[in-house]
Amino acid sequence: MKLGDFVQTGDWKGEKHVPVIEAPDHAASGEAFEVKLCVGKEIAHPNTASHYIKWIKLYFVPDGGKFAIELANLTFDFHGDSMDPEKPGPAHSEPFGAAKVKLTASGTLIAQSYCNIHGLWENSKPIKVG
Repeated sequence: MKLGDFVQTGDWKGEKHVPVIEAPDHAASGEAFEVKLCVGKEIAHPNTASHYIKWIKLYFVPDGGKFAIELANLTFDFHGDSMDPEKPGPAHSEPFGAAKVKLTASGTLIAQSYCNIHGLWENSKPIKVG
């Protein structure tokens, strides 16, 4: 058994758990660019004390590479936490964030997200560098 056996995928336009990667199709070698990550772009994901996205991670695998390189780890720690289970607390984290990235090789950006009820989800986006 491998963890990868439990990672789910889908089209983020029709599935609210799939992480969305917003990044350019092409980037200049060694120049910083922004990668935006979110869950629930087209179909809102619930963000309650009982159903939420806990984190999104961003990886990069260079073409021909053997290993994934972790670029960012976004955590969302407030989900209406409260000492009173009948009343949600005053703060919520939304599953959205951004990272500045510099690449010197073409490859694939991979995002994984974790829903506390529906598990691990993954998406990818190729990027050309040059």
